[in-house]
Amino acid sequence: MDLTAIREAQQRIRGYIKRTPLERSETLSEYLGTNIFVKLELFQKTGSFKVRGAFNKLLSLSAEEKKRGVVAISGGNHAQAVAYVSRILDIDAVVLMPQSTPQNYLDATIKYGARIDLQPTIRHAFEKIKTYEAEGRIFVHPFDDPLVMAGQGTLGLEIMEDLPGATDIIVSIGGGGFEGGISTAVKSLSQTVKIWGVETIGADAMSQALKAGHPVELPAITSIAKTLGAPSVSFQTLAIAQQNLEELIVVPDEEAVDALKFILERLKILTEPAASCTLAAAKRIKNKFSSDSNVVLIFCGGNISVADLCKYAAISSSNGL
Repeated sequence: MDLTAIREAQQRIRGYIKRTPLERSETLSEYLGTNIFVKLELFQKTGSFKVRGAFNKLLSLSAEEKKRGVVAISGGNHAQAVAYVSRILDIDAVVLMPQSTPQNYLDATIKYGARIDLQPTIRHAFEKIKTYEAEGRIFVHPFDDPLVMAGQGTLGLEIMEDLPGATDIIVSIGGGGFEGGISTAVKSLSQTVKIWGVETIGADAMSQALKAGHPVELPAITSIAKTLGAPSVSFQTLAIAQQNLEELIVVPDEEAVDALKFILERLKILTEPAASCTLAAAKRIKNKFSSDSNVVLIFCGGNISVADLCKYAAISSSNGL
């Protein structure tokens, strides 16, 4: 996966996705003392960036592979993306999801036309994938696939096209494919742009992998940011992170929720914790930026239910934003 593959993905998926806005936030710029831009990817089809990779993968399948159908694993956003893309391209889809998946993700995935196979945990889901592959289905991995990563990397191209003077980009990390695609695109165009990764405590597979020097499997996902809940990263995504990340910031759920509330109240945008954690990270490293920096926060998704939002209302850190 390189810049050529990402540019090819951009052409391949152009007619199927939205080019989401990149806007300067006066509120966040004043708050952090620099120029803060927000990439509003939560306004993407299905509510997250995941359709970029799903479209690139499925559009690359042969006619015979499409007839065999696809299978995916997801705790939320990838499930909806694969279901939606499969419906658009008339491909049969099965999605394995953990039983802890929020109901709004289950409902949306079913509505898009995929069949759900609920498993006790995400680990069980990965174990069962072999059964579906043996039946002939094509596995659409949520992050460890060059075509999926190239699709996600198209977001990086958009940022650099819309803001050539970007100095810093803050991106959430689950399994690492999103960061891998974006950082590959950005670093191929400008080595001076700093890529800052963010995870939440309890969904910090990349942080643990970077410390260990190899992928580490988490015993459980305990963070409320379920869409960051990959049980482990891959050797491929770890290698890209080792090469491209300036730093990885791990924030507690409470700080992600404080940021979510602030974004909702001041920017009038409802993000999920996996997206709002970018603001929490920016607050932690604001001394790394100058008044002339152009910092991009990627709001990667907004698939949050009213029920979960009400639960989060009671969660707060000691200092808030």
